[in-house]
Amino acid sequence: MLAPMPALTDSTTTVAELRERILAFVRERDWEQFHSPKNLSMALAAETGELMEHFLWATPEESSAIASDPARRSRIAEELADIVIYALEFANATGLDVAASIESKIAANARKYPVEKARGRSAKYTEL
Repeated sequence: MLAPMPALTDSTTTVAELRERILAFVRERDWEQFHSPKNLSMALAAETGELMEHFLWATPEESSAIASDPARRSRIAEELADIVIYALEFANATGLDVAASIESKIAANARKYPVEKARGRSAKYTEL
């Protein structure tokens, strides 16, 4: 059984710590057998859809108000947590390094979206 979890925050918790806690949770329940890349990617997409549902048909302004509404905020936070948990479990199952993957993607995006062309624009890199 897991020890009581101290309060975690973004500023005090590493990605590695989150991955370890998720892996321990999964192993305690013998769920690794179900966590293939296919299944985890599908679960990730399903949870993303559930997050999107909170904002369906809302204008950008309304979506900001929805995200700030205390009555809905905890449900939105739960959906975000589900997404991040599945993403980190995907990294566990595939052996991908999350930080290295993010660093590589940011570098690639910096090349595709140079500041002088992309600043303040939402156009795709092929249209800059």
